[in-house]
Amino acid sequence: MSNSNSNADRFRKQAIASDLEGPVDEARNLAVKLGLEPYPVKYWIIDYDEMNELIAYGGFQSRYPHWRWGMQYDKQQKQGQYAGGKAFEIVNNDNPAHAFLQESNTIADQKAVITHVEAHSDFFANNDWFGMFTSGRANEEQVNAAAMLERHARAIDEYMSDPDIDRAEVEKWIDHCLTLEDNIDQHQVFSRRLDVDGPAGTEIDDDLAEQLDELELSDEIKGEVFTEEWLDKLEEEDIAPSFPEEPQKDVLAFVREHGKQYDDEAGRAVEMTEWQRDILDMMRAEAYYFAAQKMTKVMNEGWAAYWESTMMTDEVFAGDDEFLNYADHMAKVLASGGLNPYSLGMELWEYVENTTNRRAVLEALLRVEGISWRNLIDVVDFDAVLEILEPPAAIETIAPETLGRLEELPEKWVDHEALERAREGEIDVEQYPWKVLTYEGLARRHYSLVKRQHRGFLARVNQNELERIGRYLFDDARYSSVEEALEDIDFTAGWDRMFDVRESHNDVTFLDEFLTQEFITENNYFTYEHSQATGQFHVASDAAEDVKKKLLLQFTNFGKPTIAVYDGNYNNANELLLGHQYNGVMLDLGQATETLKRIFELWGRPVNLLTIVKEVDEHDIEVAKRRNREPEPEEQGKLIRYDGQTVTTEDVPWEEVEHLSADDIDYDTKPEEWLA
Repeated sequence: MSNSNSNADRFRKQAIASDLEGPVDEARNLAVKLGLEPYPVKYWIIDYDEMNELIAYGGFQSRYPHWRWGMQYDKQQKQGQYAGGKAFEIVNNDNPAHAFLQESNTIADQKAVITHVEAHSDFFANNDWFGMFTSGRANEEQVNAAAMLERHARAIDEYMSDPDIDRAEVEKWIDHCLTLEDNIDQHQVFSRRLDVDGPAGTEIDDDLAEQLDELELSDEIKGEVFTEEWLDKLEEEDIAPSFPEEPQKDVLAFVREHGKQYDDEAGRAVEMTEWQRDILDMMRAEAYYFAAQKMTKVMNEGWAAYWESTMMTDEVFAGDDEFLNYADHMAKVLASGGLNPYSLGMELWEYVENTTNRRAVLEALLRVEGISWRNLIDVVDFDAVLEILEPPAAIETIAPETLGRLEELPEKWVDHEALERAREGEIDVEQYPWKVLTYEGLARRHYSLVKRQHRGFLARVNQNELERIGRYLFDDARYSSVEEALEDIDFTAGWDRMFDVRESHNDVTFLDEFLTQEFITENNYFTYEHSQATGQFHVASDAAEDVKKKLLLQFTNFGKPTIAVYDGNYNNANELLLGHQYNGVMLDLGQATETLKRIFELWGRPVNLLTIVKEVDEHDIEVAKRRNREPEPEEQGKLIRYDGQTVTTEDVPWEEVEHLSADDIDYDTKPEEWLA
């Protein structure tokens, strides 16, 4: 019975895959025509349970044994059963990428997913932050995360199966490592740590290891000459009073290089075992691999949603009988509650496109005789401008009987080889009109400023923006008329700018540059906060500066506190001193304390954390309530310490934490006044 069901499942999935071969091929062809450069993508058809398993595993089929995957699987299943959440697809950053389509999707859903996936794969392949994981490696063009994760899964499973290693200890060690998975330096190119082992797992520091490598000694000779006693003596004599020289954000790497484990029986720190350091290495590599996805969630999802919409709607990749189903699909994705990376990202990408195109049009208009930034709004008929910018009828409507009109268009807009094939009936232009156009022709066909939803964007320019543009133009009077000026418009400018931004930005820099007052007003973004005086939430501000600050807080360091190592020999006793780089938002002290207990296991000696808290006197709260205003908190330095037995918290003078407090507007800092 089970074999029969298995065969039926396989044949059903094969049938679905066969039906999707055409859409997969044509979605790739369209994506390339639009200027995308995705990794190759392998598509897999899976059922509902398999989809939930993959989501729980972070998009991969094989992960190391651990309880977290079961918890995530259970959460995903409940979300689908009780919250109405539906997973349409999952795609991983790999070369080739692997995308998994749920067999229960409608054909419209499958087409939407495929176009969405092609855009994700383009983002993976071309965004510099994804390259941080592979840069500097022997074959940096090849991303094979699936193989890396499978190797990790196999190695950890072997450790858990080793009769000399307690399985529970391995799982507990993974828990300790995962506590620090976001405490890496995601702005640095990933590299595995130098690891030159002496006897009994002792390690030689990086500088000494480099010198030994230059001598080209064998590991056997190193082990005989550089004994454990010699290394201990060297450490005692030459240890710096404080290290590292600069705060180190890669806390995982620091404990990997300098940490020990606490031996309960011996009552002291002892060297980590080989398997413990190995697992630290693996967890750190995985943290760096997934970092780029966390750093570009808004950009990446918005990018995929933008190009999916362009393909499915603007290029009618969704057939007439599929369009309503697709519209419902897209509406659900864009309308989900909370901070929605799909809608925020897509709106920002459209804003990048529109502002770029608007600037190009305004620069052309400001070069017309008699038009300046002072009078442009009064003398230019924006409706007439938009009418001129409308795509020619030959591009807007392409059918077998209209192909001849394409000959009248500029050469760069038409793919003449494809046009000839269309005339011979080899290309179905009613279904795939884009095949007879070039990238430039498609940009002309889909010029953003004339789309119905954006038609007011050109006229919304304010006088300050016009002045900024006008003051940088040196040849004000190149054209004799508006019509002549608009003939020179570069219709690819918006898309070209999007591709440039896609290459270099992450969410923090993306929001910082494009979350303007105009965007915030147009899309009705605002901040809200909780009032201690009333006990309720209320709208705090719709000013661009405040909204930007609030959002940057949620995306800096994945929205997690930024912690760095400040001293590995604190109190001259090999204690670890961590510092919370305070940006106006307090740590949850309860969680911080539990985290210190985990880090103690990776350091083997007492662990300390410096932070800053906001304290409000109860009397001040009562007074503030009576006066209907917020109480003024005071910032106080705190030192939390865990020695393996006891947690202590004490106030410290401000001068001991002042270096942790941000005093400037930056990605890792704060302005003078943050919204709580």
